[in-house]
Amino acid sequence: MTETILITGGAGFIGRYVSRALLAQGHHVRVLDSFLEQVHAHRGADGLDSEVEIIRGDVRDSDAVRRAIKGVDKIVHLAAEVGVGQSMYAVDRYVSVNDHGTAVLFQQLIENPVKRVVVASSMSVYGEGMYRDADGNMVEDAVRVPRSGPDAPWDPVDAQGRPLVPVPTPEWKRTNLASVYAIGKYVQERLTLTLTNAYGMEGVALRLWNVYGAGQALSNPYTGVLAIFAARLQNNQPPMIFEDGLQRRDFVHVEDVARAFLLALESPKAVGGVYNVASGVDRTVQEVAADLARAMGRDGLLPEITGKTRAGDIRHNIPDITKIQQELGYRTERTDFTADLAELAEWVARQQSLDKVSQARNELELRGLVA
Repeated sequence: MTETILITGGAGFIGRYVSRALLAQGHHVRVLDSFLEQVHAHRGADGLDSEVEIIRGDVRDSDAVRRAIKGVDKIVHLAAEVGVGQSMYAVDRYVSVNDHGTAVLFQQLIENPVKRVVVASSMSVYGEGMYRDADGNMVEDAVRVPRSGPDAPWDPVDAQGRPLVPVPTPEWKRTNLASVYAIGKYVQERLTLTLTNAYGMEGVALRLWNVYGAGQALSNPYTGVLAIFAARLQNNQPPMIFEDGLQRRDFVHVEDVARAFLLALESPKAVGGVYNVASGVDRTVQEVAADLARAMGRDGLLPEITGKTRAGDIRHNIPDITKIQQELGYRTERTDFTADLAELAEWVARQQSLDKVSQARNELELRGLVA
């Protein structure tokens, strides 16, 4: 059945792929986007299919939201400021867009309800992921203490000082909100699940891991880590990595993420649920930087390991995607990471980017957010 689906923040990286996937299924797609310069630079609506209906407006603008939701069946709520580091000093901006923007959306939905709202949450809401201690016990409240010296471990340890081993993190793990960005994402998902239930709508929250693929904003120093690395390499600068580079992450292709949103929009089982969205394969950040450099023909640009920590960062967080696989039938189709990096490198070679990573690091250091 053809439906009209609104994507807030739909002109962004993920929104473009979701809109394309929805159009392929025959749906009508409407996008509400403010076209923020940091994210869109000079791209504007480039990359959006001509069939997409575009409403230029801020998600905090009640009138714009009211126009955007008119006649809509379902909503994908992507509109958000994105960046753990920046959120720690642009506090009012992040809280305004992410929290207040979601509140404005639902204030309008109270009078003009839709069938379902799927919100993009984040793995950042977990803080540190799940760990196992040396005795085999599961640890879901691991906290890192500041390093006492250059020989102190980067990884969390137990009460006896023994290192904890990262294990896949399931959705039932308690949240540990370590950044303003994480707080905002958790507020977005709770507002969505609470208010859809209260007003006869359906709500779903997807907790996304590190999304990558062609089309990311290369000149935005607070976007996904692979795009940041790519911008550095394209400008003949080494990827800059905090800590020792051995922190583990999961990198999921944006096409798989788009498929997860379609499943969340359609599946009856998804209603009221929270789901991890990832590839199910974890890698160290240092490995990924080296792999991308190789794909871009910049093998000689070895990563710059800073040996410093940013406020709000976590050490390890790898996903358990069993729930979304079993309940929604989610399967990753982009499983060849080397080929995907080659595709990304080919796209980057056709782009122009400004390397703003050093500038972003200086912003953090000036505020004492790097130690």
